Amino acid sequence: MSYDKRLIAAKLRRWEGYLCNYRLPEWESIPNIGLYMEQVIALLKDYLDYLPPELKREQFITAAAINNYVRKKIIPEPRKKKYYRVHIAYLIIICSLKQSLSLPTLQTLLPVGLSEEELKRFYSAYCRRHRLAAQFFTDQVKIAAGGILDHEEDSELATDSTEELIMASALVSGFARLLSEKLLQLRDRTLEDGGELALPESAAEENR
Repeated sequence: MSYDKRLIAAKLRRWEGYLCNYRLPEWESIPNIGLYMEQVIALLKDYLDYLPPELKREQFITAAAINNYVRKKIIPEPRKKKYYRVHIAYLIIICSLKQSLSLPTLQTLLPVGLSEEELKRFYSAYCRRHRLAAQFFTDQVKIAAGGILDHEEDSELATDSTEELIMASALVSGFARLLSEKLLQLRDRTLEDGGELALPESAAEENR
């Protein structure tokens, strides 16, 4: 199996341009007229169209999944089977985070019981963070793929191998998820009860 360098470079540049211009919908642009389940699913797929087509075909947004979020009280219950702006805002956040966080983790991360104004502020801040994270990600990809994109990068991570880029991306993804989950475990902890800070005995001996 081999990769065409020109094809990979073209795809990376195209995706970079797309992500840099992509924006989650602003709060006011999310419909608040009451949508049925099928309409919500279609709307979410349109909003999250930065996901690759092959992932969309896997039906990552389903009625069963949304009903599960309601059952687990991650999002408010629909009103007479209709979903409004508050529901859709929650679903946009969940669907964009579930690619890297488990459902139990999302349950501990997302605030519940917010007023509409509080959720508006939370959602708007999330959209800004999403945009900044996308920019940071594309910047790092340009560094890592320096050899593929034919520009000099003063970084040991830079490669001209697509296989190495794939492995590095997977490793970074794993480290990022691990960091998220470790930080979530420290919620409501203090330095005093936040866990053992001392080095394990074996490690302490090695550092003497």
